[in-house]
Amino acid sequence: MMKQTLKVIKIGGKLIENEASLNSFLEDFVQLEGPKILVHGGGNKATEVTGKLGFQTKMVDGRRITDKDSMEVITMVYGGLLNKSIVAQLQARKQNAIGLCGADGKVLISKRREVKEIDYGFVGDIEKVNSDFINSILSLDMVPVFSAISCTEEGVLLNTNGDSVASEIAVEMSKSYEVKLYYCSEKKGVLTDIEDEDSVIPELNSDNYKELVASKVITDGMLPKLHNCFEAINKGVSAVILGDAGLLKKNSIHTKIVK
Repeated sequence: MMKQTLKVIKIGGKLIENEASLNSFLEDFVQLEGPKILVHGGGNKATEVTGKLGFQTKMVDGRRITDKDSMEVITMVYGGLLNKSIVAQLQARKQNAIGLCGADGKVLISKRREVKEIDYGFVGDIEKVNSDFINSILSLDMVPVFSAISCTEEGVLLNTNGDSVASEIAVEMSKSYEVKLYYCSEKKGVLTDIEDEDSVIPELNSDNYKELVASKVITDGMLPKLHNCFEAINKGVSAVILGDAGLLKKNSIHTKIVK
């Protein structure tokens, strides 16, 4: 018996903040048939609000350092403002959806990242995904919309990389579905030249990925993103695709990750 196809789609902060891009994406998203899951980030908005409150945002290798004050802002921005705005926009397009974070239904249980060379603060690495809870929502013909917040067994909310949230959900759900994982951001895909929007690499495998990292073509925030992509492929996800707001359109330009 063939598995049903499930689409897990992650949208980045810059796409969310561009009203035209977000509207275009959501129009395409609601047209997708079959079960689907939406995951969103929001780091840029969190950085903006953090700045307005007089805090400084610190990043290391594309990852945010999250102190207690920053975690409060992230909870408000990710779990509140952005999550509910996206859900409301989906409802306006007749797509029934529910906004969630990792604490809801104990759906994303994580542990606080261990301090090695860097103390990331209130940052979580996901240990368990409650697929039964996700399936219960999908069975109601609803779209779960996840913010990038997970929760410890003890009830501590943790900032969690949105790409990691998407890949961990995709991997767990691949046990019962054929899962396609999409990453939508402001770029058309992985670029050979960051200044040239059309220098999209159509297909990327682990060998040429390592070469591009060594030659500094791929750096900074793209490193953890692509790490998640290859992890997902190696753990059972059937396809991983990266592109911009038009990724869900037919004949879109994008990068496909293969083994």
